[in-house]
Amino acid sequence: MSESSPIIEVKNLKKFFGETNRIFKRKREIVRAVDGVSFTINRGETFGLVGESGSGKSTIGRSVLRLDSITSGEVLYHGQNLHELTKKEVQKLRPKIQFIFQDPYSSLNPRIRVGDAIGEALLEHGLCSKNEVREKVLEVMEICGLSVQHIDRYPHEFSGGQRQRIGIARAIILQPEFIVADEPVSALDVSIQAQIINLFSDLQKENEITFLFISHDLSVVEHLCSRIGVLYLGSMMELTSRDKLYEKPLHPYTKALLSAVPIPDPTLKRERIILKGDVPDPANPPKGCKFHTRCPFATDICRSKVPEFREVEPDHFVACHLV
Repeated sequence: MSESSPIIEVKNLKKFFGETNRIFKRKREIVRAVDGVSFTINRGETFGLVGESGSGKSTIGRSVLRLDSITSGEVLYHGQNLHELTKKEVQKLRPKIQFIFQDPYSSLNPRIRVGDAIGEALLEHGLCSKNEVREKVLEVMEICGLSVQHIDRYPHEFSGGQRQRIGIARAIILQPEFIVADEPVSALDVSIQAQIINLFSDLQKENEITFLFISHDLSVVEHLCSRIGVLYLGSMMELTSRDKLYEKPLHPYTKALLSAVPIPDPTLKRERIILKGDVPDPANPPKGCKFHTRCPFATDICRSKVPEFREVEPDHFVACHLV
């Protein structure tokens, strides 16, 4: 990984959604999907975002690429604030910043052949002529483990793993610098997951692609990511390197997530931490620390004061009063 300046800087990102109550239309509920999240991603690294469903992971991913607007904060790409650029300026950057969707089938047009779906962005951005598209598509399909005869087939003729490879091929054919991968292996069988993870690793090594990898599966993140951020109810709870997170987690929420990761060796035992209660309503988050309603170690200060997200060790940031 390069020690140069970050390729992506997210500063105090907030994304709120306003919902109108269907019964009492005058009442509006503000859903704090992302509530003041900050992190950086260096060139050539894979940065992981993990957390339960509804923690704001996908919203951050879409906001980073300006697929969604934001309420406040900054998303800097090489120092440029993406949310201050014009549509034309963002359009010019699109080949360099790509998105791999969680559901590969819904992201593909069922009426368009796979070869055309993979190559259409090349023509849209004027990166090659019509005569050159097929050759480039076949080249990237081979990289992604797809056969030559697949080029003229339709999305419904492929398995889930093959469709995910198509989504990856469609993203990397533009030779992007940065890719957001939103739960790219969550719906796949374990054996197919391993193939896709290996493909990501190879792409990063060979092409120095920078990834924001979004997942709820800490066992998958461990194999891919060099640094990991743990989200809970739209806020960052812990952020550090992979090794520190797995060897010495500091936040109670991180410890609970890691305790659920299966251990391959049946002779080894790990204390299972089961969180009580449900995730609070993001439209009405708890006062103080958002995790205190489920934390077995919560004290009075946890219930009344929001913890500062601070560096407690070199390159180890935590938002917890108990650390």
